Amino acid sequence: MIVRIESPHLNADSKLLDYVTRKVSKMENYYDRIMDAEVILKLENAGQIKDKIVEIKLHVPGETLFVKDVDKTFEAATDGAVDTLKRNLIKYKELQRSYR
Repeated sequence: MIVRIESPHLNADSKLLDYVTRKVSKMENYYDRIMDAEVILKLENAGQIKDKIVEIKLHVPGETLFVKDVDKTFEAATDGAVDTLKRNLIKYKELQRSYR
């Protein structure tokens, strides 16, 4: 699976990029036909505290799964997004099995 990470208006360090890549790559354990993943790391400037936003698009045959999570750190937002994506991916896989 190809994982592309974008961080507009933000210089993400290699540790963060490795962390996100490692977490998103684990999605292949749940469904092996994932084509690629797009991850966008953003800063939300609303209010005093800058929240971190992680958006993940997972391209699977015939569908694009999208999740977005907001938290105080990119790592926590990534964990939340990956957990939600895991549930969505399992539901998608079950639907694919029921159509066969």
